[in-house]
Amino acid sequence: MALILASKSPRRQELLQRMGLTDFKILVPEADESCPDGLTPQETVEYISRVKALAAKELVAEDDIVITADTMVFLDEHRLGKPRDEEDALRMLTALQGRSHTVCTGVTVMQGDHILTESEPTRVYFREASEAELRGYIATGDPMDKAGAYGVQSLGALLVERIDGDFFNVMGLPVLRLSRMLREFGIRFFD
Repeated sequence: MALILASKSPRRQELLQRMGLTDFKILVPEADESCPDGLTPQETVEYISRVKALAAKELVAEDDIVITADTMVFLDEHRLGKPRDEEDALRMLTALQGRSHTVCTGVTVMQGDHILTESEPTRVYFREASEAELRGYIATGDPMDKAGAYGVQSLGALLVERIDGDFFNVMGLPVLRLSRMLREFGIRFFD
């Protein structure tokens, strides 16, 4: 049996290691990340996380435990993906500043036909910021590969006023929820 993280995200890899899970393999299956219309933010990330797990199923052994995740930023129920360019990053950050938004992560843990999918929402509040500050942040390159155009674990933290919920969820993996899910697959942390 192997533990497999089906994600290329370095942040998710780091968070698994912080949880004490250091013996895992990385697998990045091809998956269609489109989803049906009309889903709530939580249903959307759960749907995509499960699609990723099912895509990985064909590439792993029956007893392997696979973890997949999908994180999205939602402002007023509208999805903010990764910025296409610097102007797109500025548009997103301008929309976020002085407001709150939701970061939602869907997580799936799968072993054979046993599949468990859950999601975690976290509310993030941005401070007011000038266009010059936002352009300065964008010039660092930090926002360009992140949903919502910011990374809370790096310089983007300087734009965040407060977080209600799981901080690690905003990084891309709700570690407490995942630890509870893994218990159902025999992985325990303190007992």
